[in-house]
Amino acid sequence: MNISYNELRDIKHKLPTGSVSRIAQELNLDEQTVRNYFGASDYDEGGITGKHHQPGPNGGIVNIENTHILDLAKQIIQENSN
Repeated sequence: MNISYNELRDIKHKLPTGSVSRIAQELNLDEQTVRNYFGASDYDEGGITGKHHQPGPNGGIVNIENTHILDLAKQIIQENSN
């Protein structure tokens, strides 16, 4: 799946407080790995997230191999908007 970096960051910013922790717990991941997925780069604490960032307009294009984190983030945003 391809998504612009800016779109990915926008999704992260729409998440309610505590969502990174919830995503990490539900997917059995380190919280820093979830942060790295959304653009952070602290690989000493968190793992690599199966994405590739290509420079370009709108912050570039991010190719995401595994959408589980993104899917759960969108679900949390939907739950929060209801």
